[in-house]
Amino acid sequence: MSDVRFGRSVGAVLAGFVVVAGLSLATDQVLHVLRVYPPWGEPMRDPGLNALALAYRSGYTVGGMYLTAALAPSSPMRHALIGGVIGTLLAAAGAVAAIPLHLGPAWYPIALVVTTLPLAWAGGALRLRRGAPTR
Repeated sequence: MSDVRFGRSVGAVLAGFVVVAGLSLATDQVLHVLRVYPPWGEPMRDPGLNALALAYRSGYTVGGMYLTAALAPSSPMRHALIGGVIGTLLAAAGAVAAIPLHLGPAWYPIALVVTTLPLAWAGGALRLRRGAPTR
């Protein structure tokens, strides 16, 4: 793989992460400001609020991995799945760190781990359905 192509592959995966993380944090901030969520630093123990966070983060993950697949220089689904594997590993590390702290229901970080890869696949599949080249 050429250096340019490798750089484009890395850029595609990073772009997906920037979108997912950026939109997730921005939405979190808006919900904190609107006082839907408790102030930063306080535990979010309400399962309904955790379900809300899981819902929008799921949508952002599909969208971010769609973008990754769209920007990939080749093999769009492979790029989306690489993003999904990296995201799953990051979510697992977050779950290991968060669950013992009892910051909220344990099912929430576990759900992030379990859903990240299938959501990444969905983003890649959606891009392929929309006519992404199969390069």
